[in-house]
Amino acid sequence: MEAIDENTNNSIKVSARNQVIIPSSSSTTTSPSRNPRTRFSTYYDVPDISPTARIICKTLVHASPDDIESALSSMGIVATHELVNEVLKLSYNSPSSAVNFFRWAGRGQKLLPFAWNLMVDILGKNEMFEQMWDAIRSMKQEGILSLATFASVFDSYCGACRYNEAFMSFDVMSMYGVEQDVVAVNSILSVFCREGKQMMKALEFLDKVKDSVPLDVDSFAILLEGWDKEGNVVEAKKTFGDMVAQFGWSLQHISSYETFLTMLVRGGQTVEALKFIRVMIEKNCLPGFKFFSNALEILVKQNDSANAVMLWDIMVGIDLMPNLIMYNALIGLLCNNNDIDKAFQFLDEMVFHGAFPDSLTYNMIFKCLIKNKRVHEVGNFFCEMIKNEWPPTHLNCAAAISMLFDCDEPETAIEIWNYMVDNGILPLEESANALLIGLRNLRRLSEVRRFAEDMLDRRIVVYEVTMQKLKNAFYKENRSMRDKYDSLARKWKTVRI
Repeated sequence: MEAIDENTNNSIKVSARNQVIIPSSSSTTTSPSRNPRTRFSTYYDVPDISPTARIICKTLVHASPDDIESALSSMGIVATHELVNEVLKLSYNSPSSAVNFFRWAGRGQKLLPFAWNLMVDILGKNEMFEQMWDAIRSMKQEGILSLATFASVFDSYCGACRYNEAFMSFDVMSMYGVEQDVVAVNSILSVFCREGKQMMKALEFLDKVKDSVPLDVDSFAILLEGWDKEGNVVEAKKTFGDMVAQFGWSLQHISSYETFLTMLVRGGQTVEALKFIRVMIEKNCLPGFKFFSNALEILVKQNDSANAVMLWDIMVGIDLMPNLIMYNALIGLLCNNNDIDKAFQFLDEMVFHGAFPDSLTYNMIFKCLIKNKRVHEVGNFFCEMIKNEWPPTHLNCAAAISMLFDCDEPETAIEIWNYMVDNGILPLEESANALLIGLRNLRRLSEVRRFAEDMLDRRIVVYEVTMQKLKNAFYKENRSMRDKYDSLARKWKTVRI
């Protein structure tokens, strides 16, 4: 236990006790430079911490490091293994105090490997690398070193951007009795791939060990995830090709295949992804539903309706049934690209796949019909929506009324307005003003007056700009029409007050 010495000031190159070389460290131990990438949890952040652990954590934070051991001893607390682990997990912000607690807890018992690994991780994450190696030497004497210990070391060095020392740590593993096997290789690879923008370092490491440690399929999976994170499609293709060449096609590797396919889609190479999918189908390695769902989401963001439809056809062809969310995503994409006929095709086939259209489905298509001024289809589709009890939104109603008047189809516009009023499709203001302007443009002023008075009676807001346009139209007519407008205007002003 005494090997963990928080007052060590010299960089340790060789342990005199066991003559094992360790990576040198240039960081000081008195003022660790904490990695800014991590926010460590404290006992403040954990609501279900045990009362005893909370007391100890509070002591570690507020007591002087020199007084911690005596303070802990005076509490009469029994340091069970569970308590030690709980406290250490919440002591990353107080590494020196954690060392004192660890030393105190170890005087009455032999601490478990998990607690030792936590201590190594605390020291490493706080860049107290000399003390970290002191702890590792003690663990070697205790015979409790494992790959998990070195996995923490790799992560700490990479988190501090000290990649060469991570390599050196791997090099000395065997001297500490831990095998440099493919699992160890994958452990350090996963750290580099997780860090981001360090894949070249990962390749540099592989170049050093490839002759002594053969890679397994997990190694390639880790590399693919790293390339995916960096968005490097070119290197991902090389890795994927090497993986298939070495291990062939297998359902056991499907998650790696899906990572690669998703990367191609995200990188704008969907056509190539589709080619790979067809090969996978021939090899009986079918992608799963989650892949198709994620890929469709990406294609929607890319506004790529053509490839989305091809992907969809493949999915349905291998008997994966899309759900309502996916149907709405594809129909929305088609509508955004004004492919209304294709949208109708997918609407018609939904029920055969057990997905029933909802308000979003209908309103996306209705909006597209309005945008493309498909006048007669707007009227027919409105009736279908009402029949199926999925009415248009108030915004779609307003847009439809304006478009129908512009396209000389006022009766359908009035029908939509009446439906809104009768069925409480709120708010009504935009549709109301669109109706008045449309009738005004057709010089149907008697109807304008009738509808406007009804709107005012219902306390529906008629915009000032609308009233001005109505005034211009009424005043161009005879004196009687002017008087009718003036009467309407007085009522409008009264309602506004």
